[in-house]
Amino acid sequence: MNDGLAVGLMSGTSLDGVSAALVRLAERPPGATLVAFHQEPYTAAERGQIIETIARGGAKELALLHVALAERFAGAVLHLLAKAKVSPAGLAFIASHGQTVWHEPGRASLQLGDPAVLAERLGVRVVSDFRARDVAAGGQGAPLVPLADVMLFGHEARGRLLLNIGGMANVTWVPRRGVTDGALAFDTGPGVAVIDAVTRRLDPDAAFDRDGERARRGKPAAQALDALLADPYFGQPPPKSTGRERFGIACADRLIELSTKEGGSDNDAVATATALTVETIGRAIERWTPAAAEDELVISGGGARNATLVAWLAARVRPRPVLLFDQLFFDGEAKEAVAFAFLGALTLAGRPGNLPTATGARGPRLLGHITPA
Repeated sequence: MNDGLAVGLMSGTSLDGVSAALVRLAERPPGATLVAFHQEPYTAAERGQIIETIARGGAKELALLHVALAERFAGAVLHLLAKAKVSPAGLAFIASHGQTVWHEPGRASLQLGDPAVLAERLGVRVVSDFRARDVAAGGQGAPLVPLADVMLFGHEARGRLLLNIGGMANVTWVPRRGVTDGALAFDTGPGVAVIDAVTRRLDPDAAFDRDGERARRGKPAAQALDALLADPYFGQPPPKSTGRERFGIACADRLIELSTKEGGSDNDAVATATALTVETIGRAIERWTPAAAEDELVISGGGARNATLVAWLAARVRPRPVLLFDQLFFDGEAKEAVAFAFLGALTLAGRPGNLPTATGARGPRLLGHITPA
C-alpha cells in the first residue's frame, strides 16, 4: 500500500446523501489522515427515485440510476477537490462504495454508481464493487469497515467497541489496534433507517428526526417495541448483516401501526423507533461481544448527531464509557468514506480487505474491481 492522496466515496443505507473524503494514506504504520471532507445531501426527489427504484424498478430504471448516481458522485468529488485546492491529477485513485439498492446476506449485494463514469469524468482510476467477492466466497458481503476499524481506530493498549450508526448499525470489537485475532463485527440491526422512515411517513417535509427532538418529546410504546424486538434477526449469532430490505419502510409502517393501536402519538412512534435502535445495540453488545464493562464504546455515523439516541444509548450501556468518534479522531460522518479509501488502497496493493470473522467468508479475499483512468 503506497503513500498518497485518495478519495473515498460513501453513500449509505440511510439514503441521506453522498460523503466524499480526501485521505492521505500511509503504509508504515498503516494510516489514513483525513485532509478534507464534503457531504452533499440527496434532494427529496433523488431520495424518492432511489426508494422507488429499489421497490419497483426494472432493468431500465436500475441502468439509468446507475449512471445518474455516478454523475452525482463525480460532482461531489469535484466539489471536495475544489475545497481542498487539489487537482484530480493529484489523486492516486478513488474508492467508491456505491449506493446499495439490494443486500441479501450470503446471496447478493448490489451497489449502483457506474465506476466508468467516475473514471471518465475525473481521469482517475476507480476501485469499486467491494462486496461481491466476499459474497462469492460465502460471506455476507458486510460489514466491510471492520478491517479499517482494527488497523486504524482500535485502542493501542486495550479493547474498544466501534459503533457506526448509519442506516443500519454495526459494531466492531477490536482487541487492540492492528490485532485481527479475536476481532469481531456484525450489524446489530436498524440504525437510523427506521427512525428516518417513521419520521418521513408522519411528516413528509422532514428528512429525519433532527437532534432526536421528536423522540425526546415522545415515549416508546412498550408493546410495539416488544413485538419488534421479537424479530428473529436479533437472536441470530454473528456473522450477520442486514439492510433496508428487512429494516426499512415496511418495518416503519408496522411500527406506526403497532404504536397507534397502543394509543401512541406521532412522537411516540419516533421514540419507539429510536428505542428499537438503542435496545438492539445494547443487547447485541452484551450478548455477542467479549467487551468488559470498562471497554469504551466509540460512536460514529449520522446517528451520532441524534442527541436523544446517543443519550438513551449511553444510559442503556452504563457504566460503559461512551465517546463520540469526533472526540478521538475526526468528523465521524467521514469515517466510512475514509475506511473505503483504506480498503481501496489494500485492493491496489493486492492485499485482502475483508475480515472473515465479520462477514463469514471462507477466508481473506482481495476485494473490488479496478476501472482504469
